[in-house]
Amino acid sequence: MTVPEIKPVDGVASTGSAAGADSVEALRPHAEDAFADELKALAAADDRARPARWQLSPWAVATYLLGGTLTDGTVITPKYVGPRRIVEVAVTTLATDRALLLLGVPGTAKTWVSEHLAAAVSGDSTLLVQGTAGTPEEAIRYGWNYARLLAHGPSRDALVPSPVMRAMADGMTARVEELTRIPADVQDTLITILSEKTLPIPELGQEQQAVRGFNLIATANDRDRGVNDLSSALRRRFNTVVLPLPATADAEVDIVSRRVDQIGRSLDLPAAPDGFDEIRRVVTVFRELRDGVTADGRTKVKSPSGTLSTAEAISVVTGGLALAAHFGDGVLRSGDVAAGILGAVVRDPAADRVIWQEYLETVVRERDGWKDFYRACREVSG
Repeated sequence: MTVPEIKPVDGVASTGSAAGADSVEALRPHAEDAFADELKALAAADDRARPARWQLSPWAVATYLLGGTLTDGTVITPKYVGPRRIVEVAVTTLATDRALLLLGVPGTAKTWVSEHLAAAVSGDSTLLVQGTAGTPEEAIRYGWNYARLLAHGPSRDALVPSPVMRAMADGMTARVEELTRIPADVQDTLITILSEKTLPIPELGQEQQAVRGFNLIATANDRDRGVNDLSSALRRRFNTVVLPLPATADAEVDIVSRRVDQIGRSLDLPAAPDGFDEIRRVVTVFRELRDGVTADGRTKVKSPSGTLSTAEAISVVTGGLALAAHFGDGVLRSGDVAAGILGAVVRDPAADRVIWQEYLETVVRERDGWKDFYRACREVSG
């Protein structure tokens, strides 16, 4: 039995065989692939100065993230819905020698913004280190091909560069996700890289200097304070930009609708606008439980242990759309999102369930036009 060869073809993997090749679309394309047409249109229309090795000017990078219409009529879809100044500060930071730290509670689009910034600046968002409690120094510095190391000793051929080291060599943007989840001694590996713009290789008596265009974007969330706090020395190497939760319900509904529509298209799900009322209900419930007060300010409610972020609202609505598509009539209804909301709200089975039941009885039950939603939530809540 032969194993088909897998080759990348224009950003799409294909399985080669004697009879031909069938293209297989990536389930979740990288930003530079998913929005390649927009990036190409921006590059063509961009006549402003570009920092060394940047694919676009800072103005064009901000336009890519925030959206707009180019002079040729090309519509650039918003990737981030929020204060323009936040994006401008983030982009400007990357144009200097300061690294960028995106900070915020879970679900505020830190990873999403990080990916799109790297795609717009360097045309490659894949130079990524995923931070975990087990992330080793080698993930940030370099490792070794031990077969070559044992056979020939330390050499450049035996060295395996990390994504950060590759970004330094090529003048690209590296990404470190969940920086505060990485052990403190491994975090501090970044200090020399960010301050001296060099990575020593003592085994070879060499160093990798960063070429112009190199920078680094890290993300961290507020809920992880105290897990592995950044040292003051490392924090000084970053310019910190805080990504807030959406300021208004309308803004959050817009974000959820846009992302659900994008995800839904990739999964062949019904169009999100068919369930706009349910999207608004999900967002309203999340905001009220998150803020501890109803939208009209009249009733205080208890907040559950979960974050109830915008990202979780997107997940609940996407799951509801899948239910509607495969087990309903394709239209998003209260029964499709009820189970997802219960799972998002009740993280602590004891305390959160009581909070959820109180919210249903004191707020949802009395709200005009929410009877179907109340009954669906009661049914799944048992």
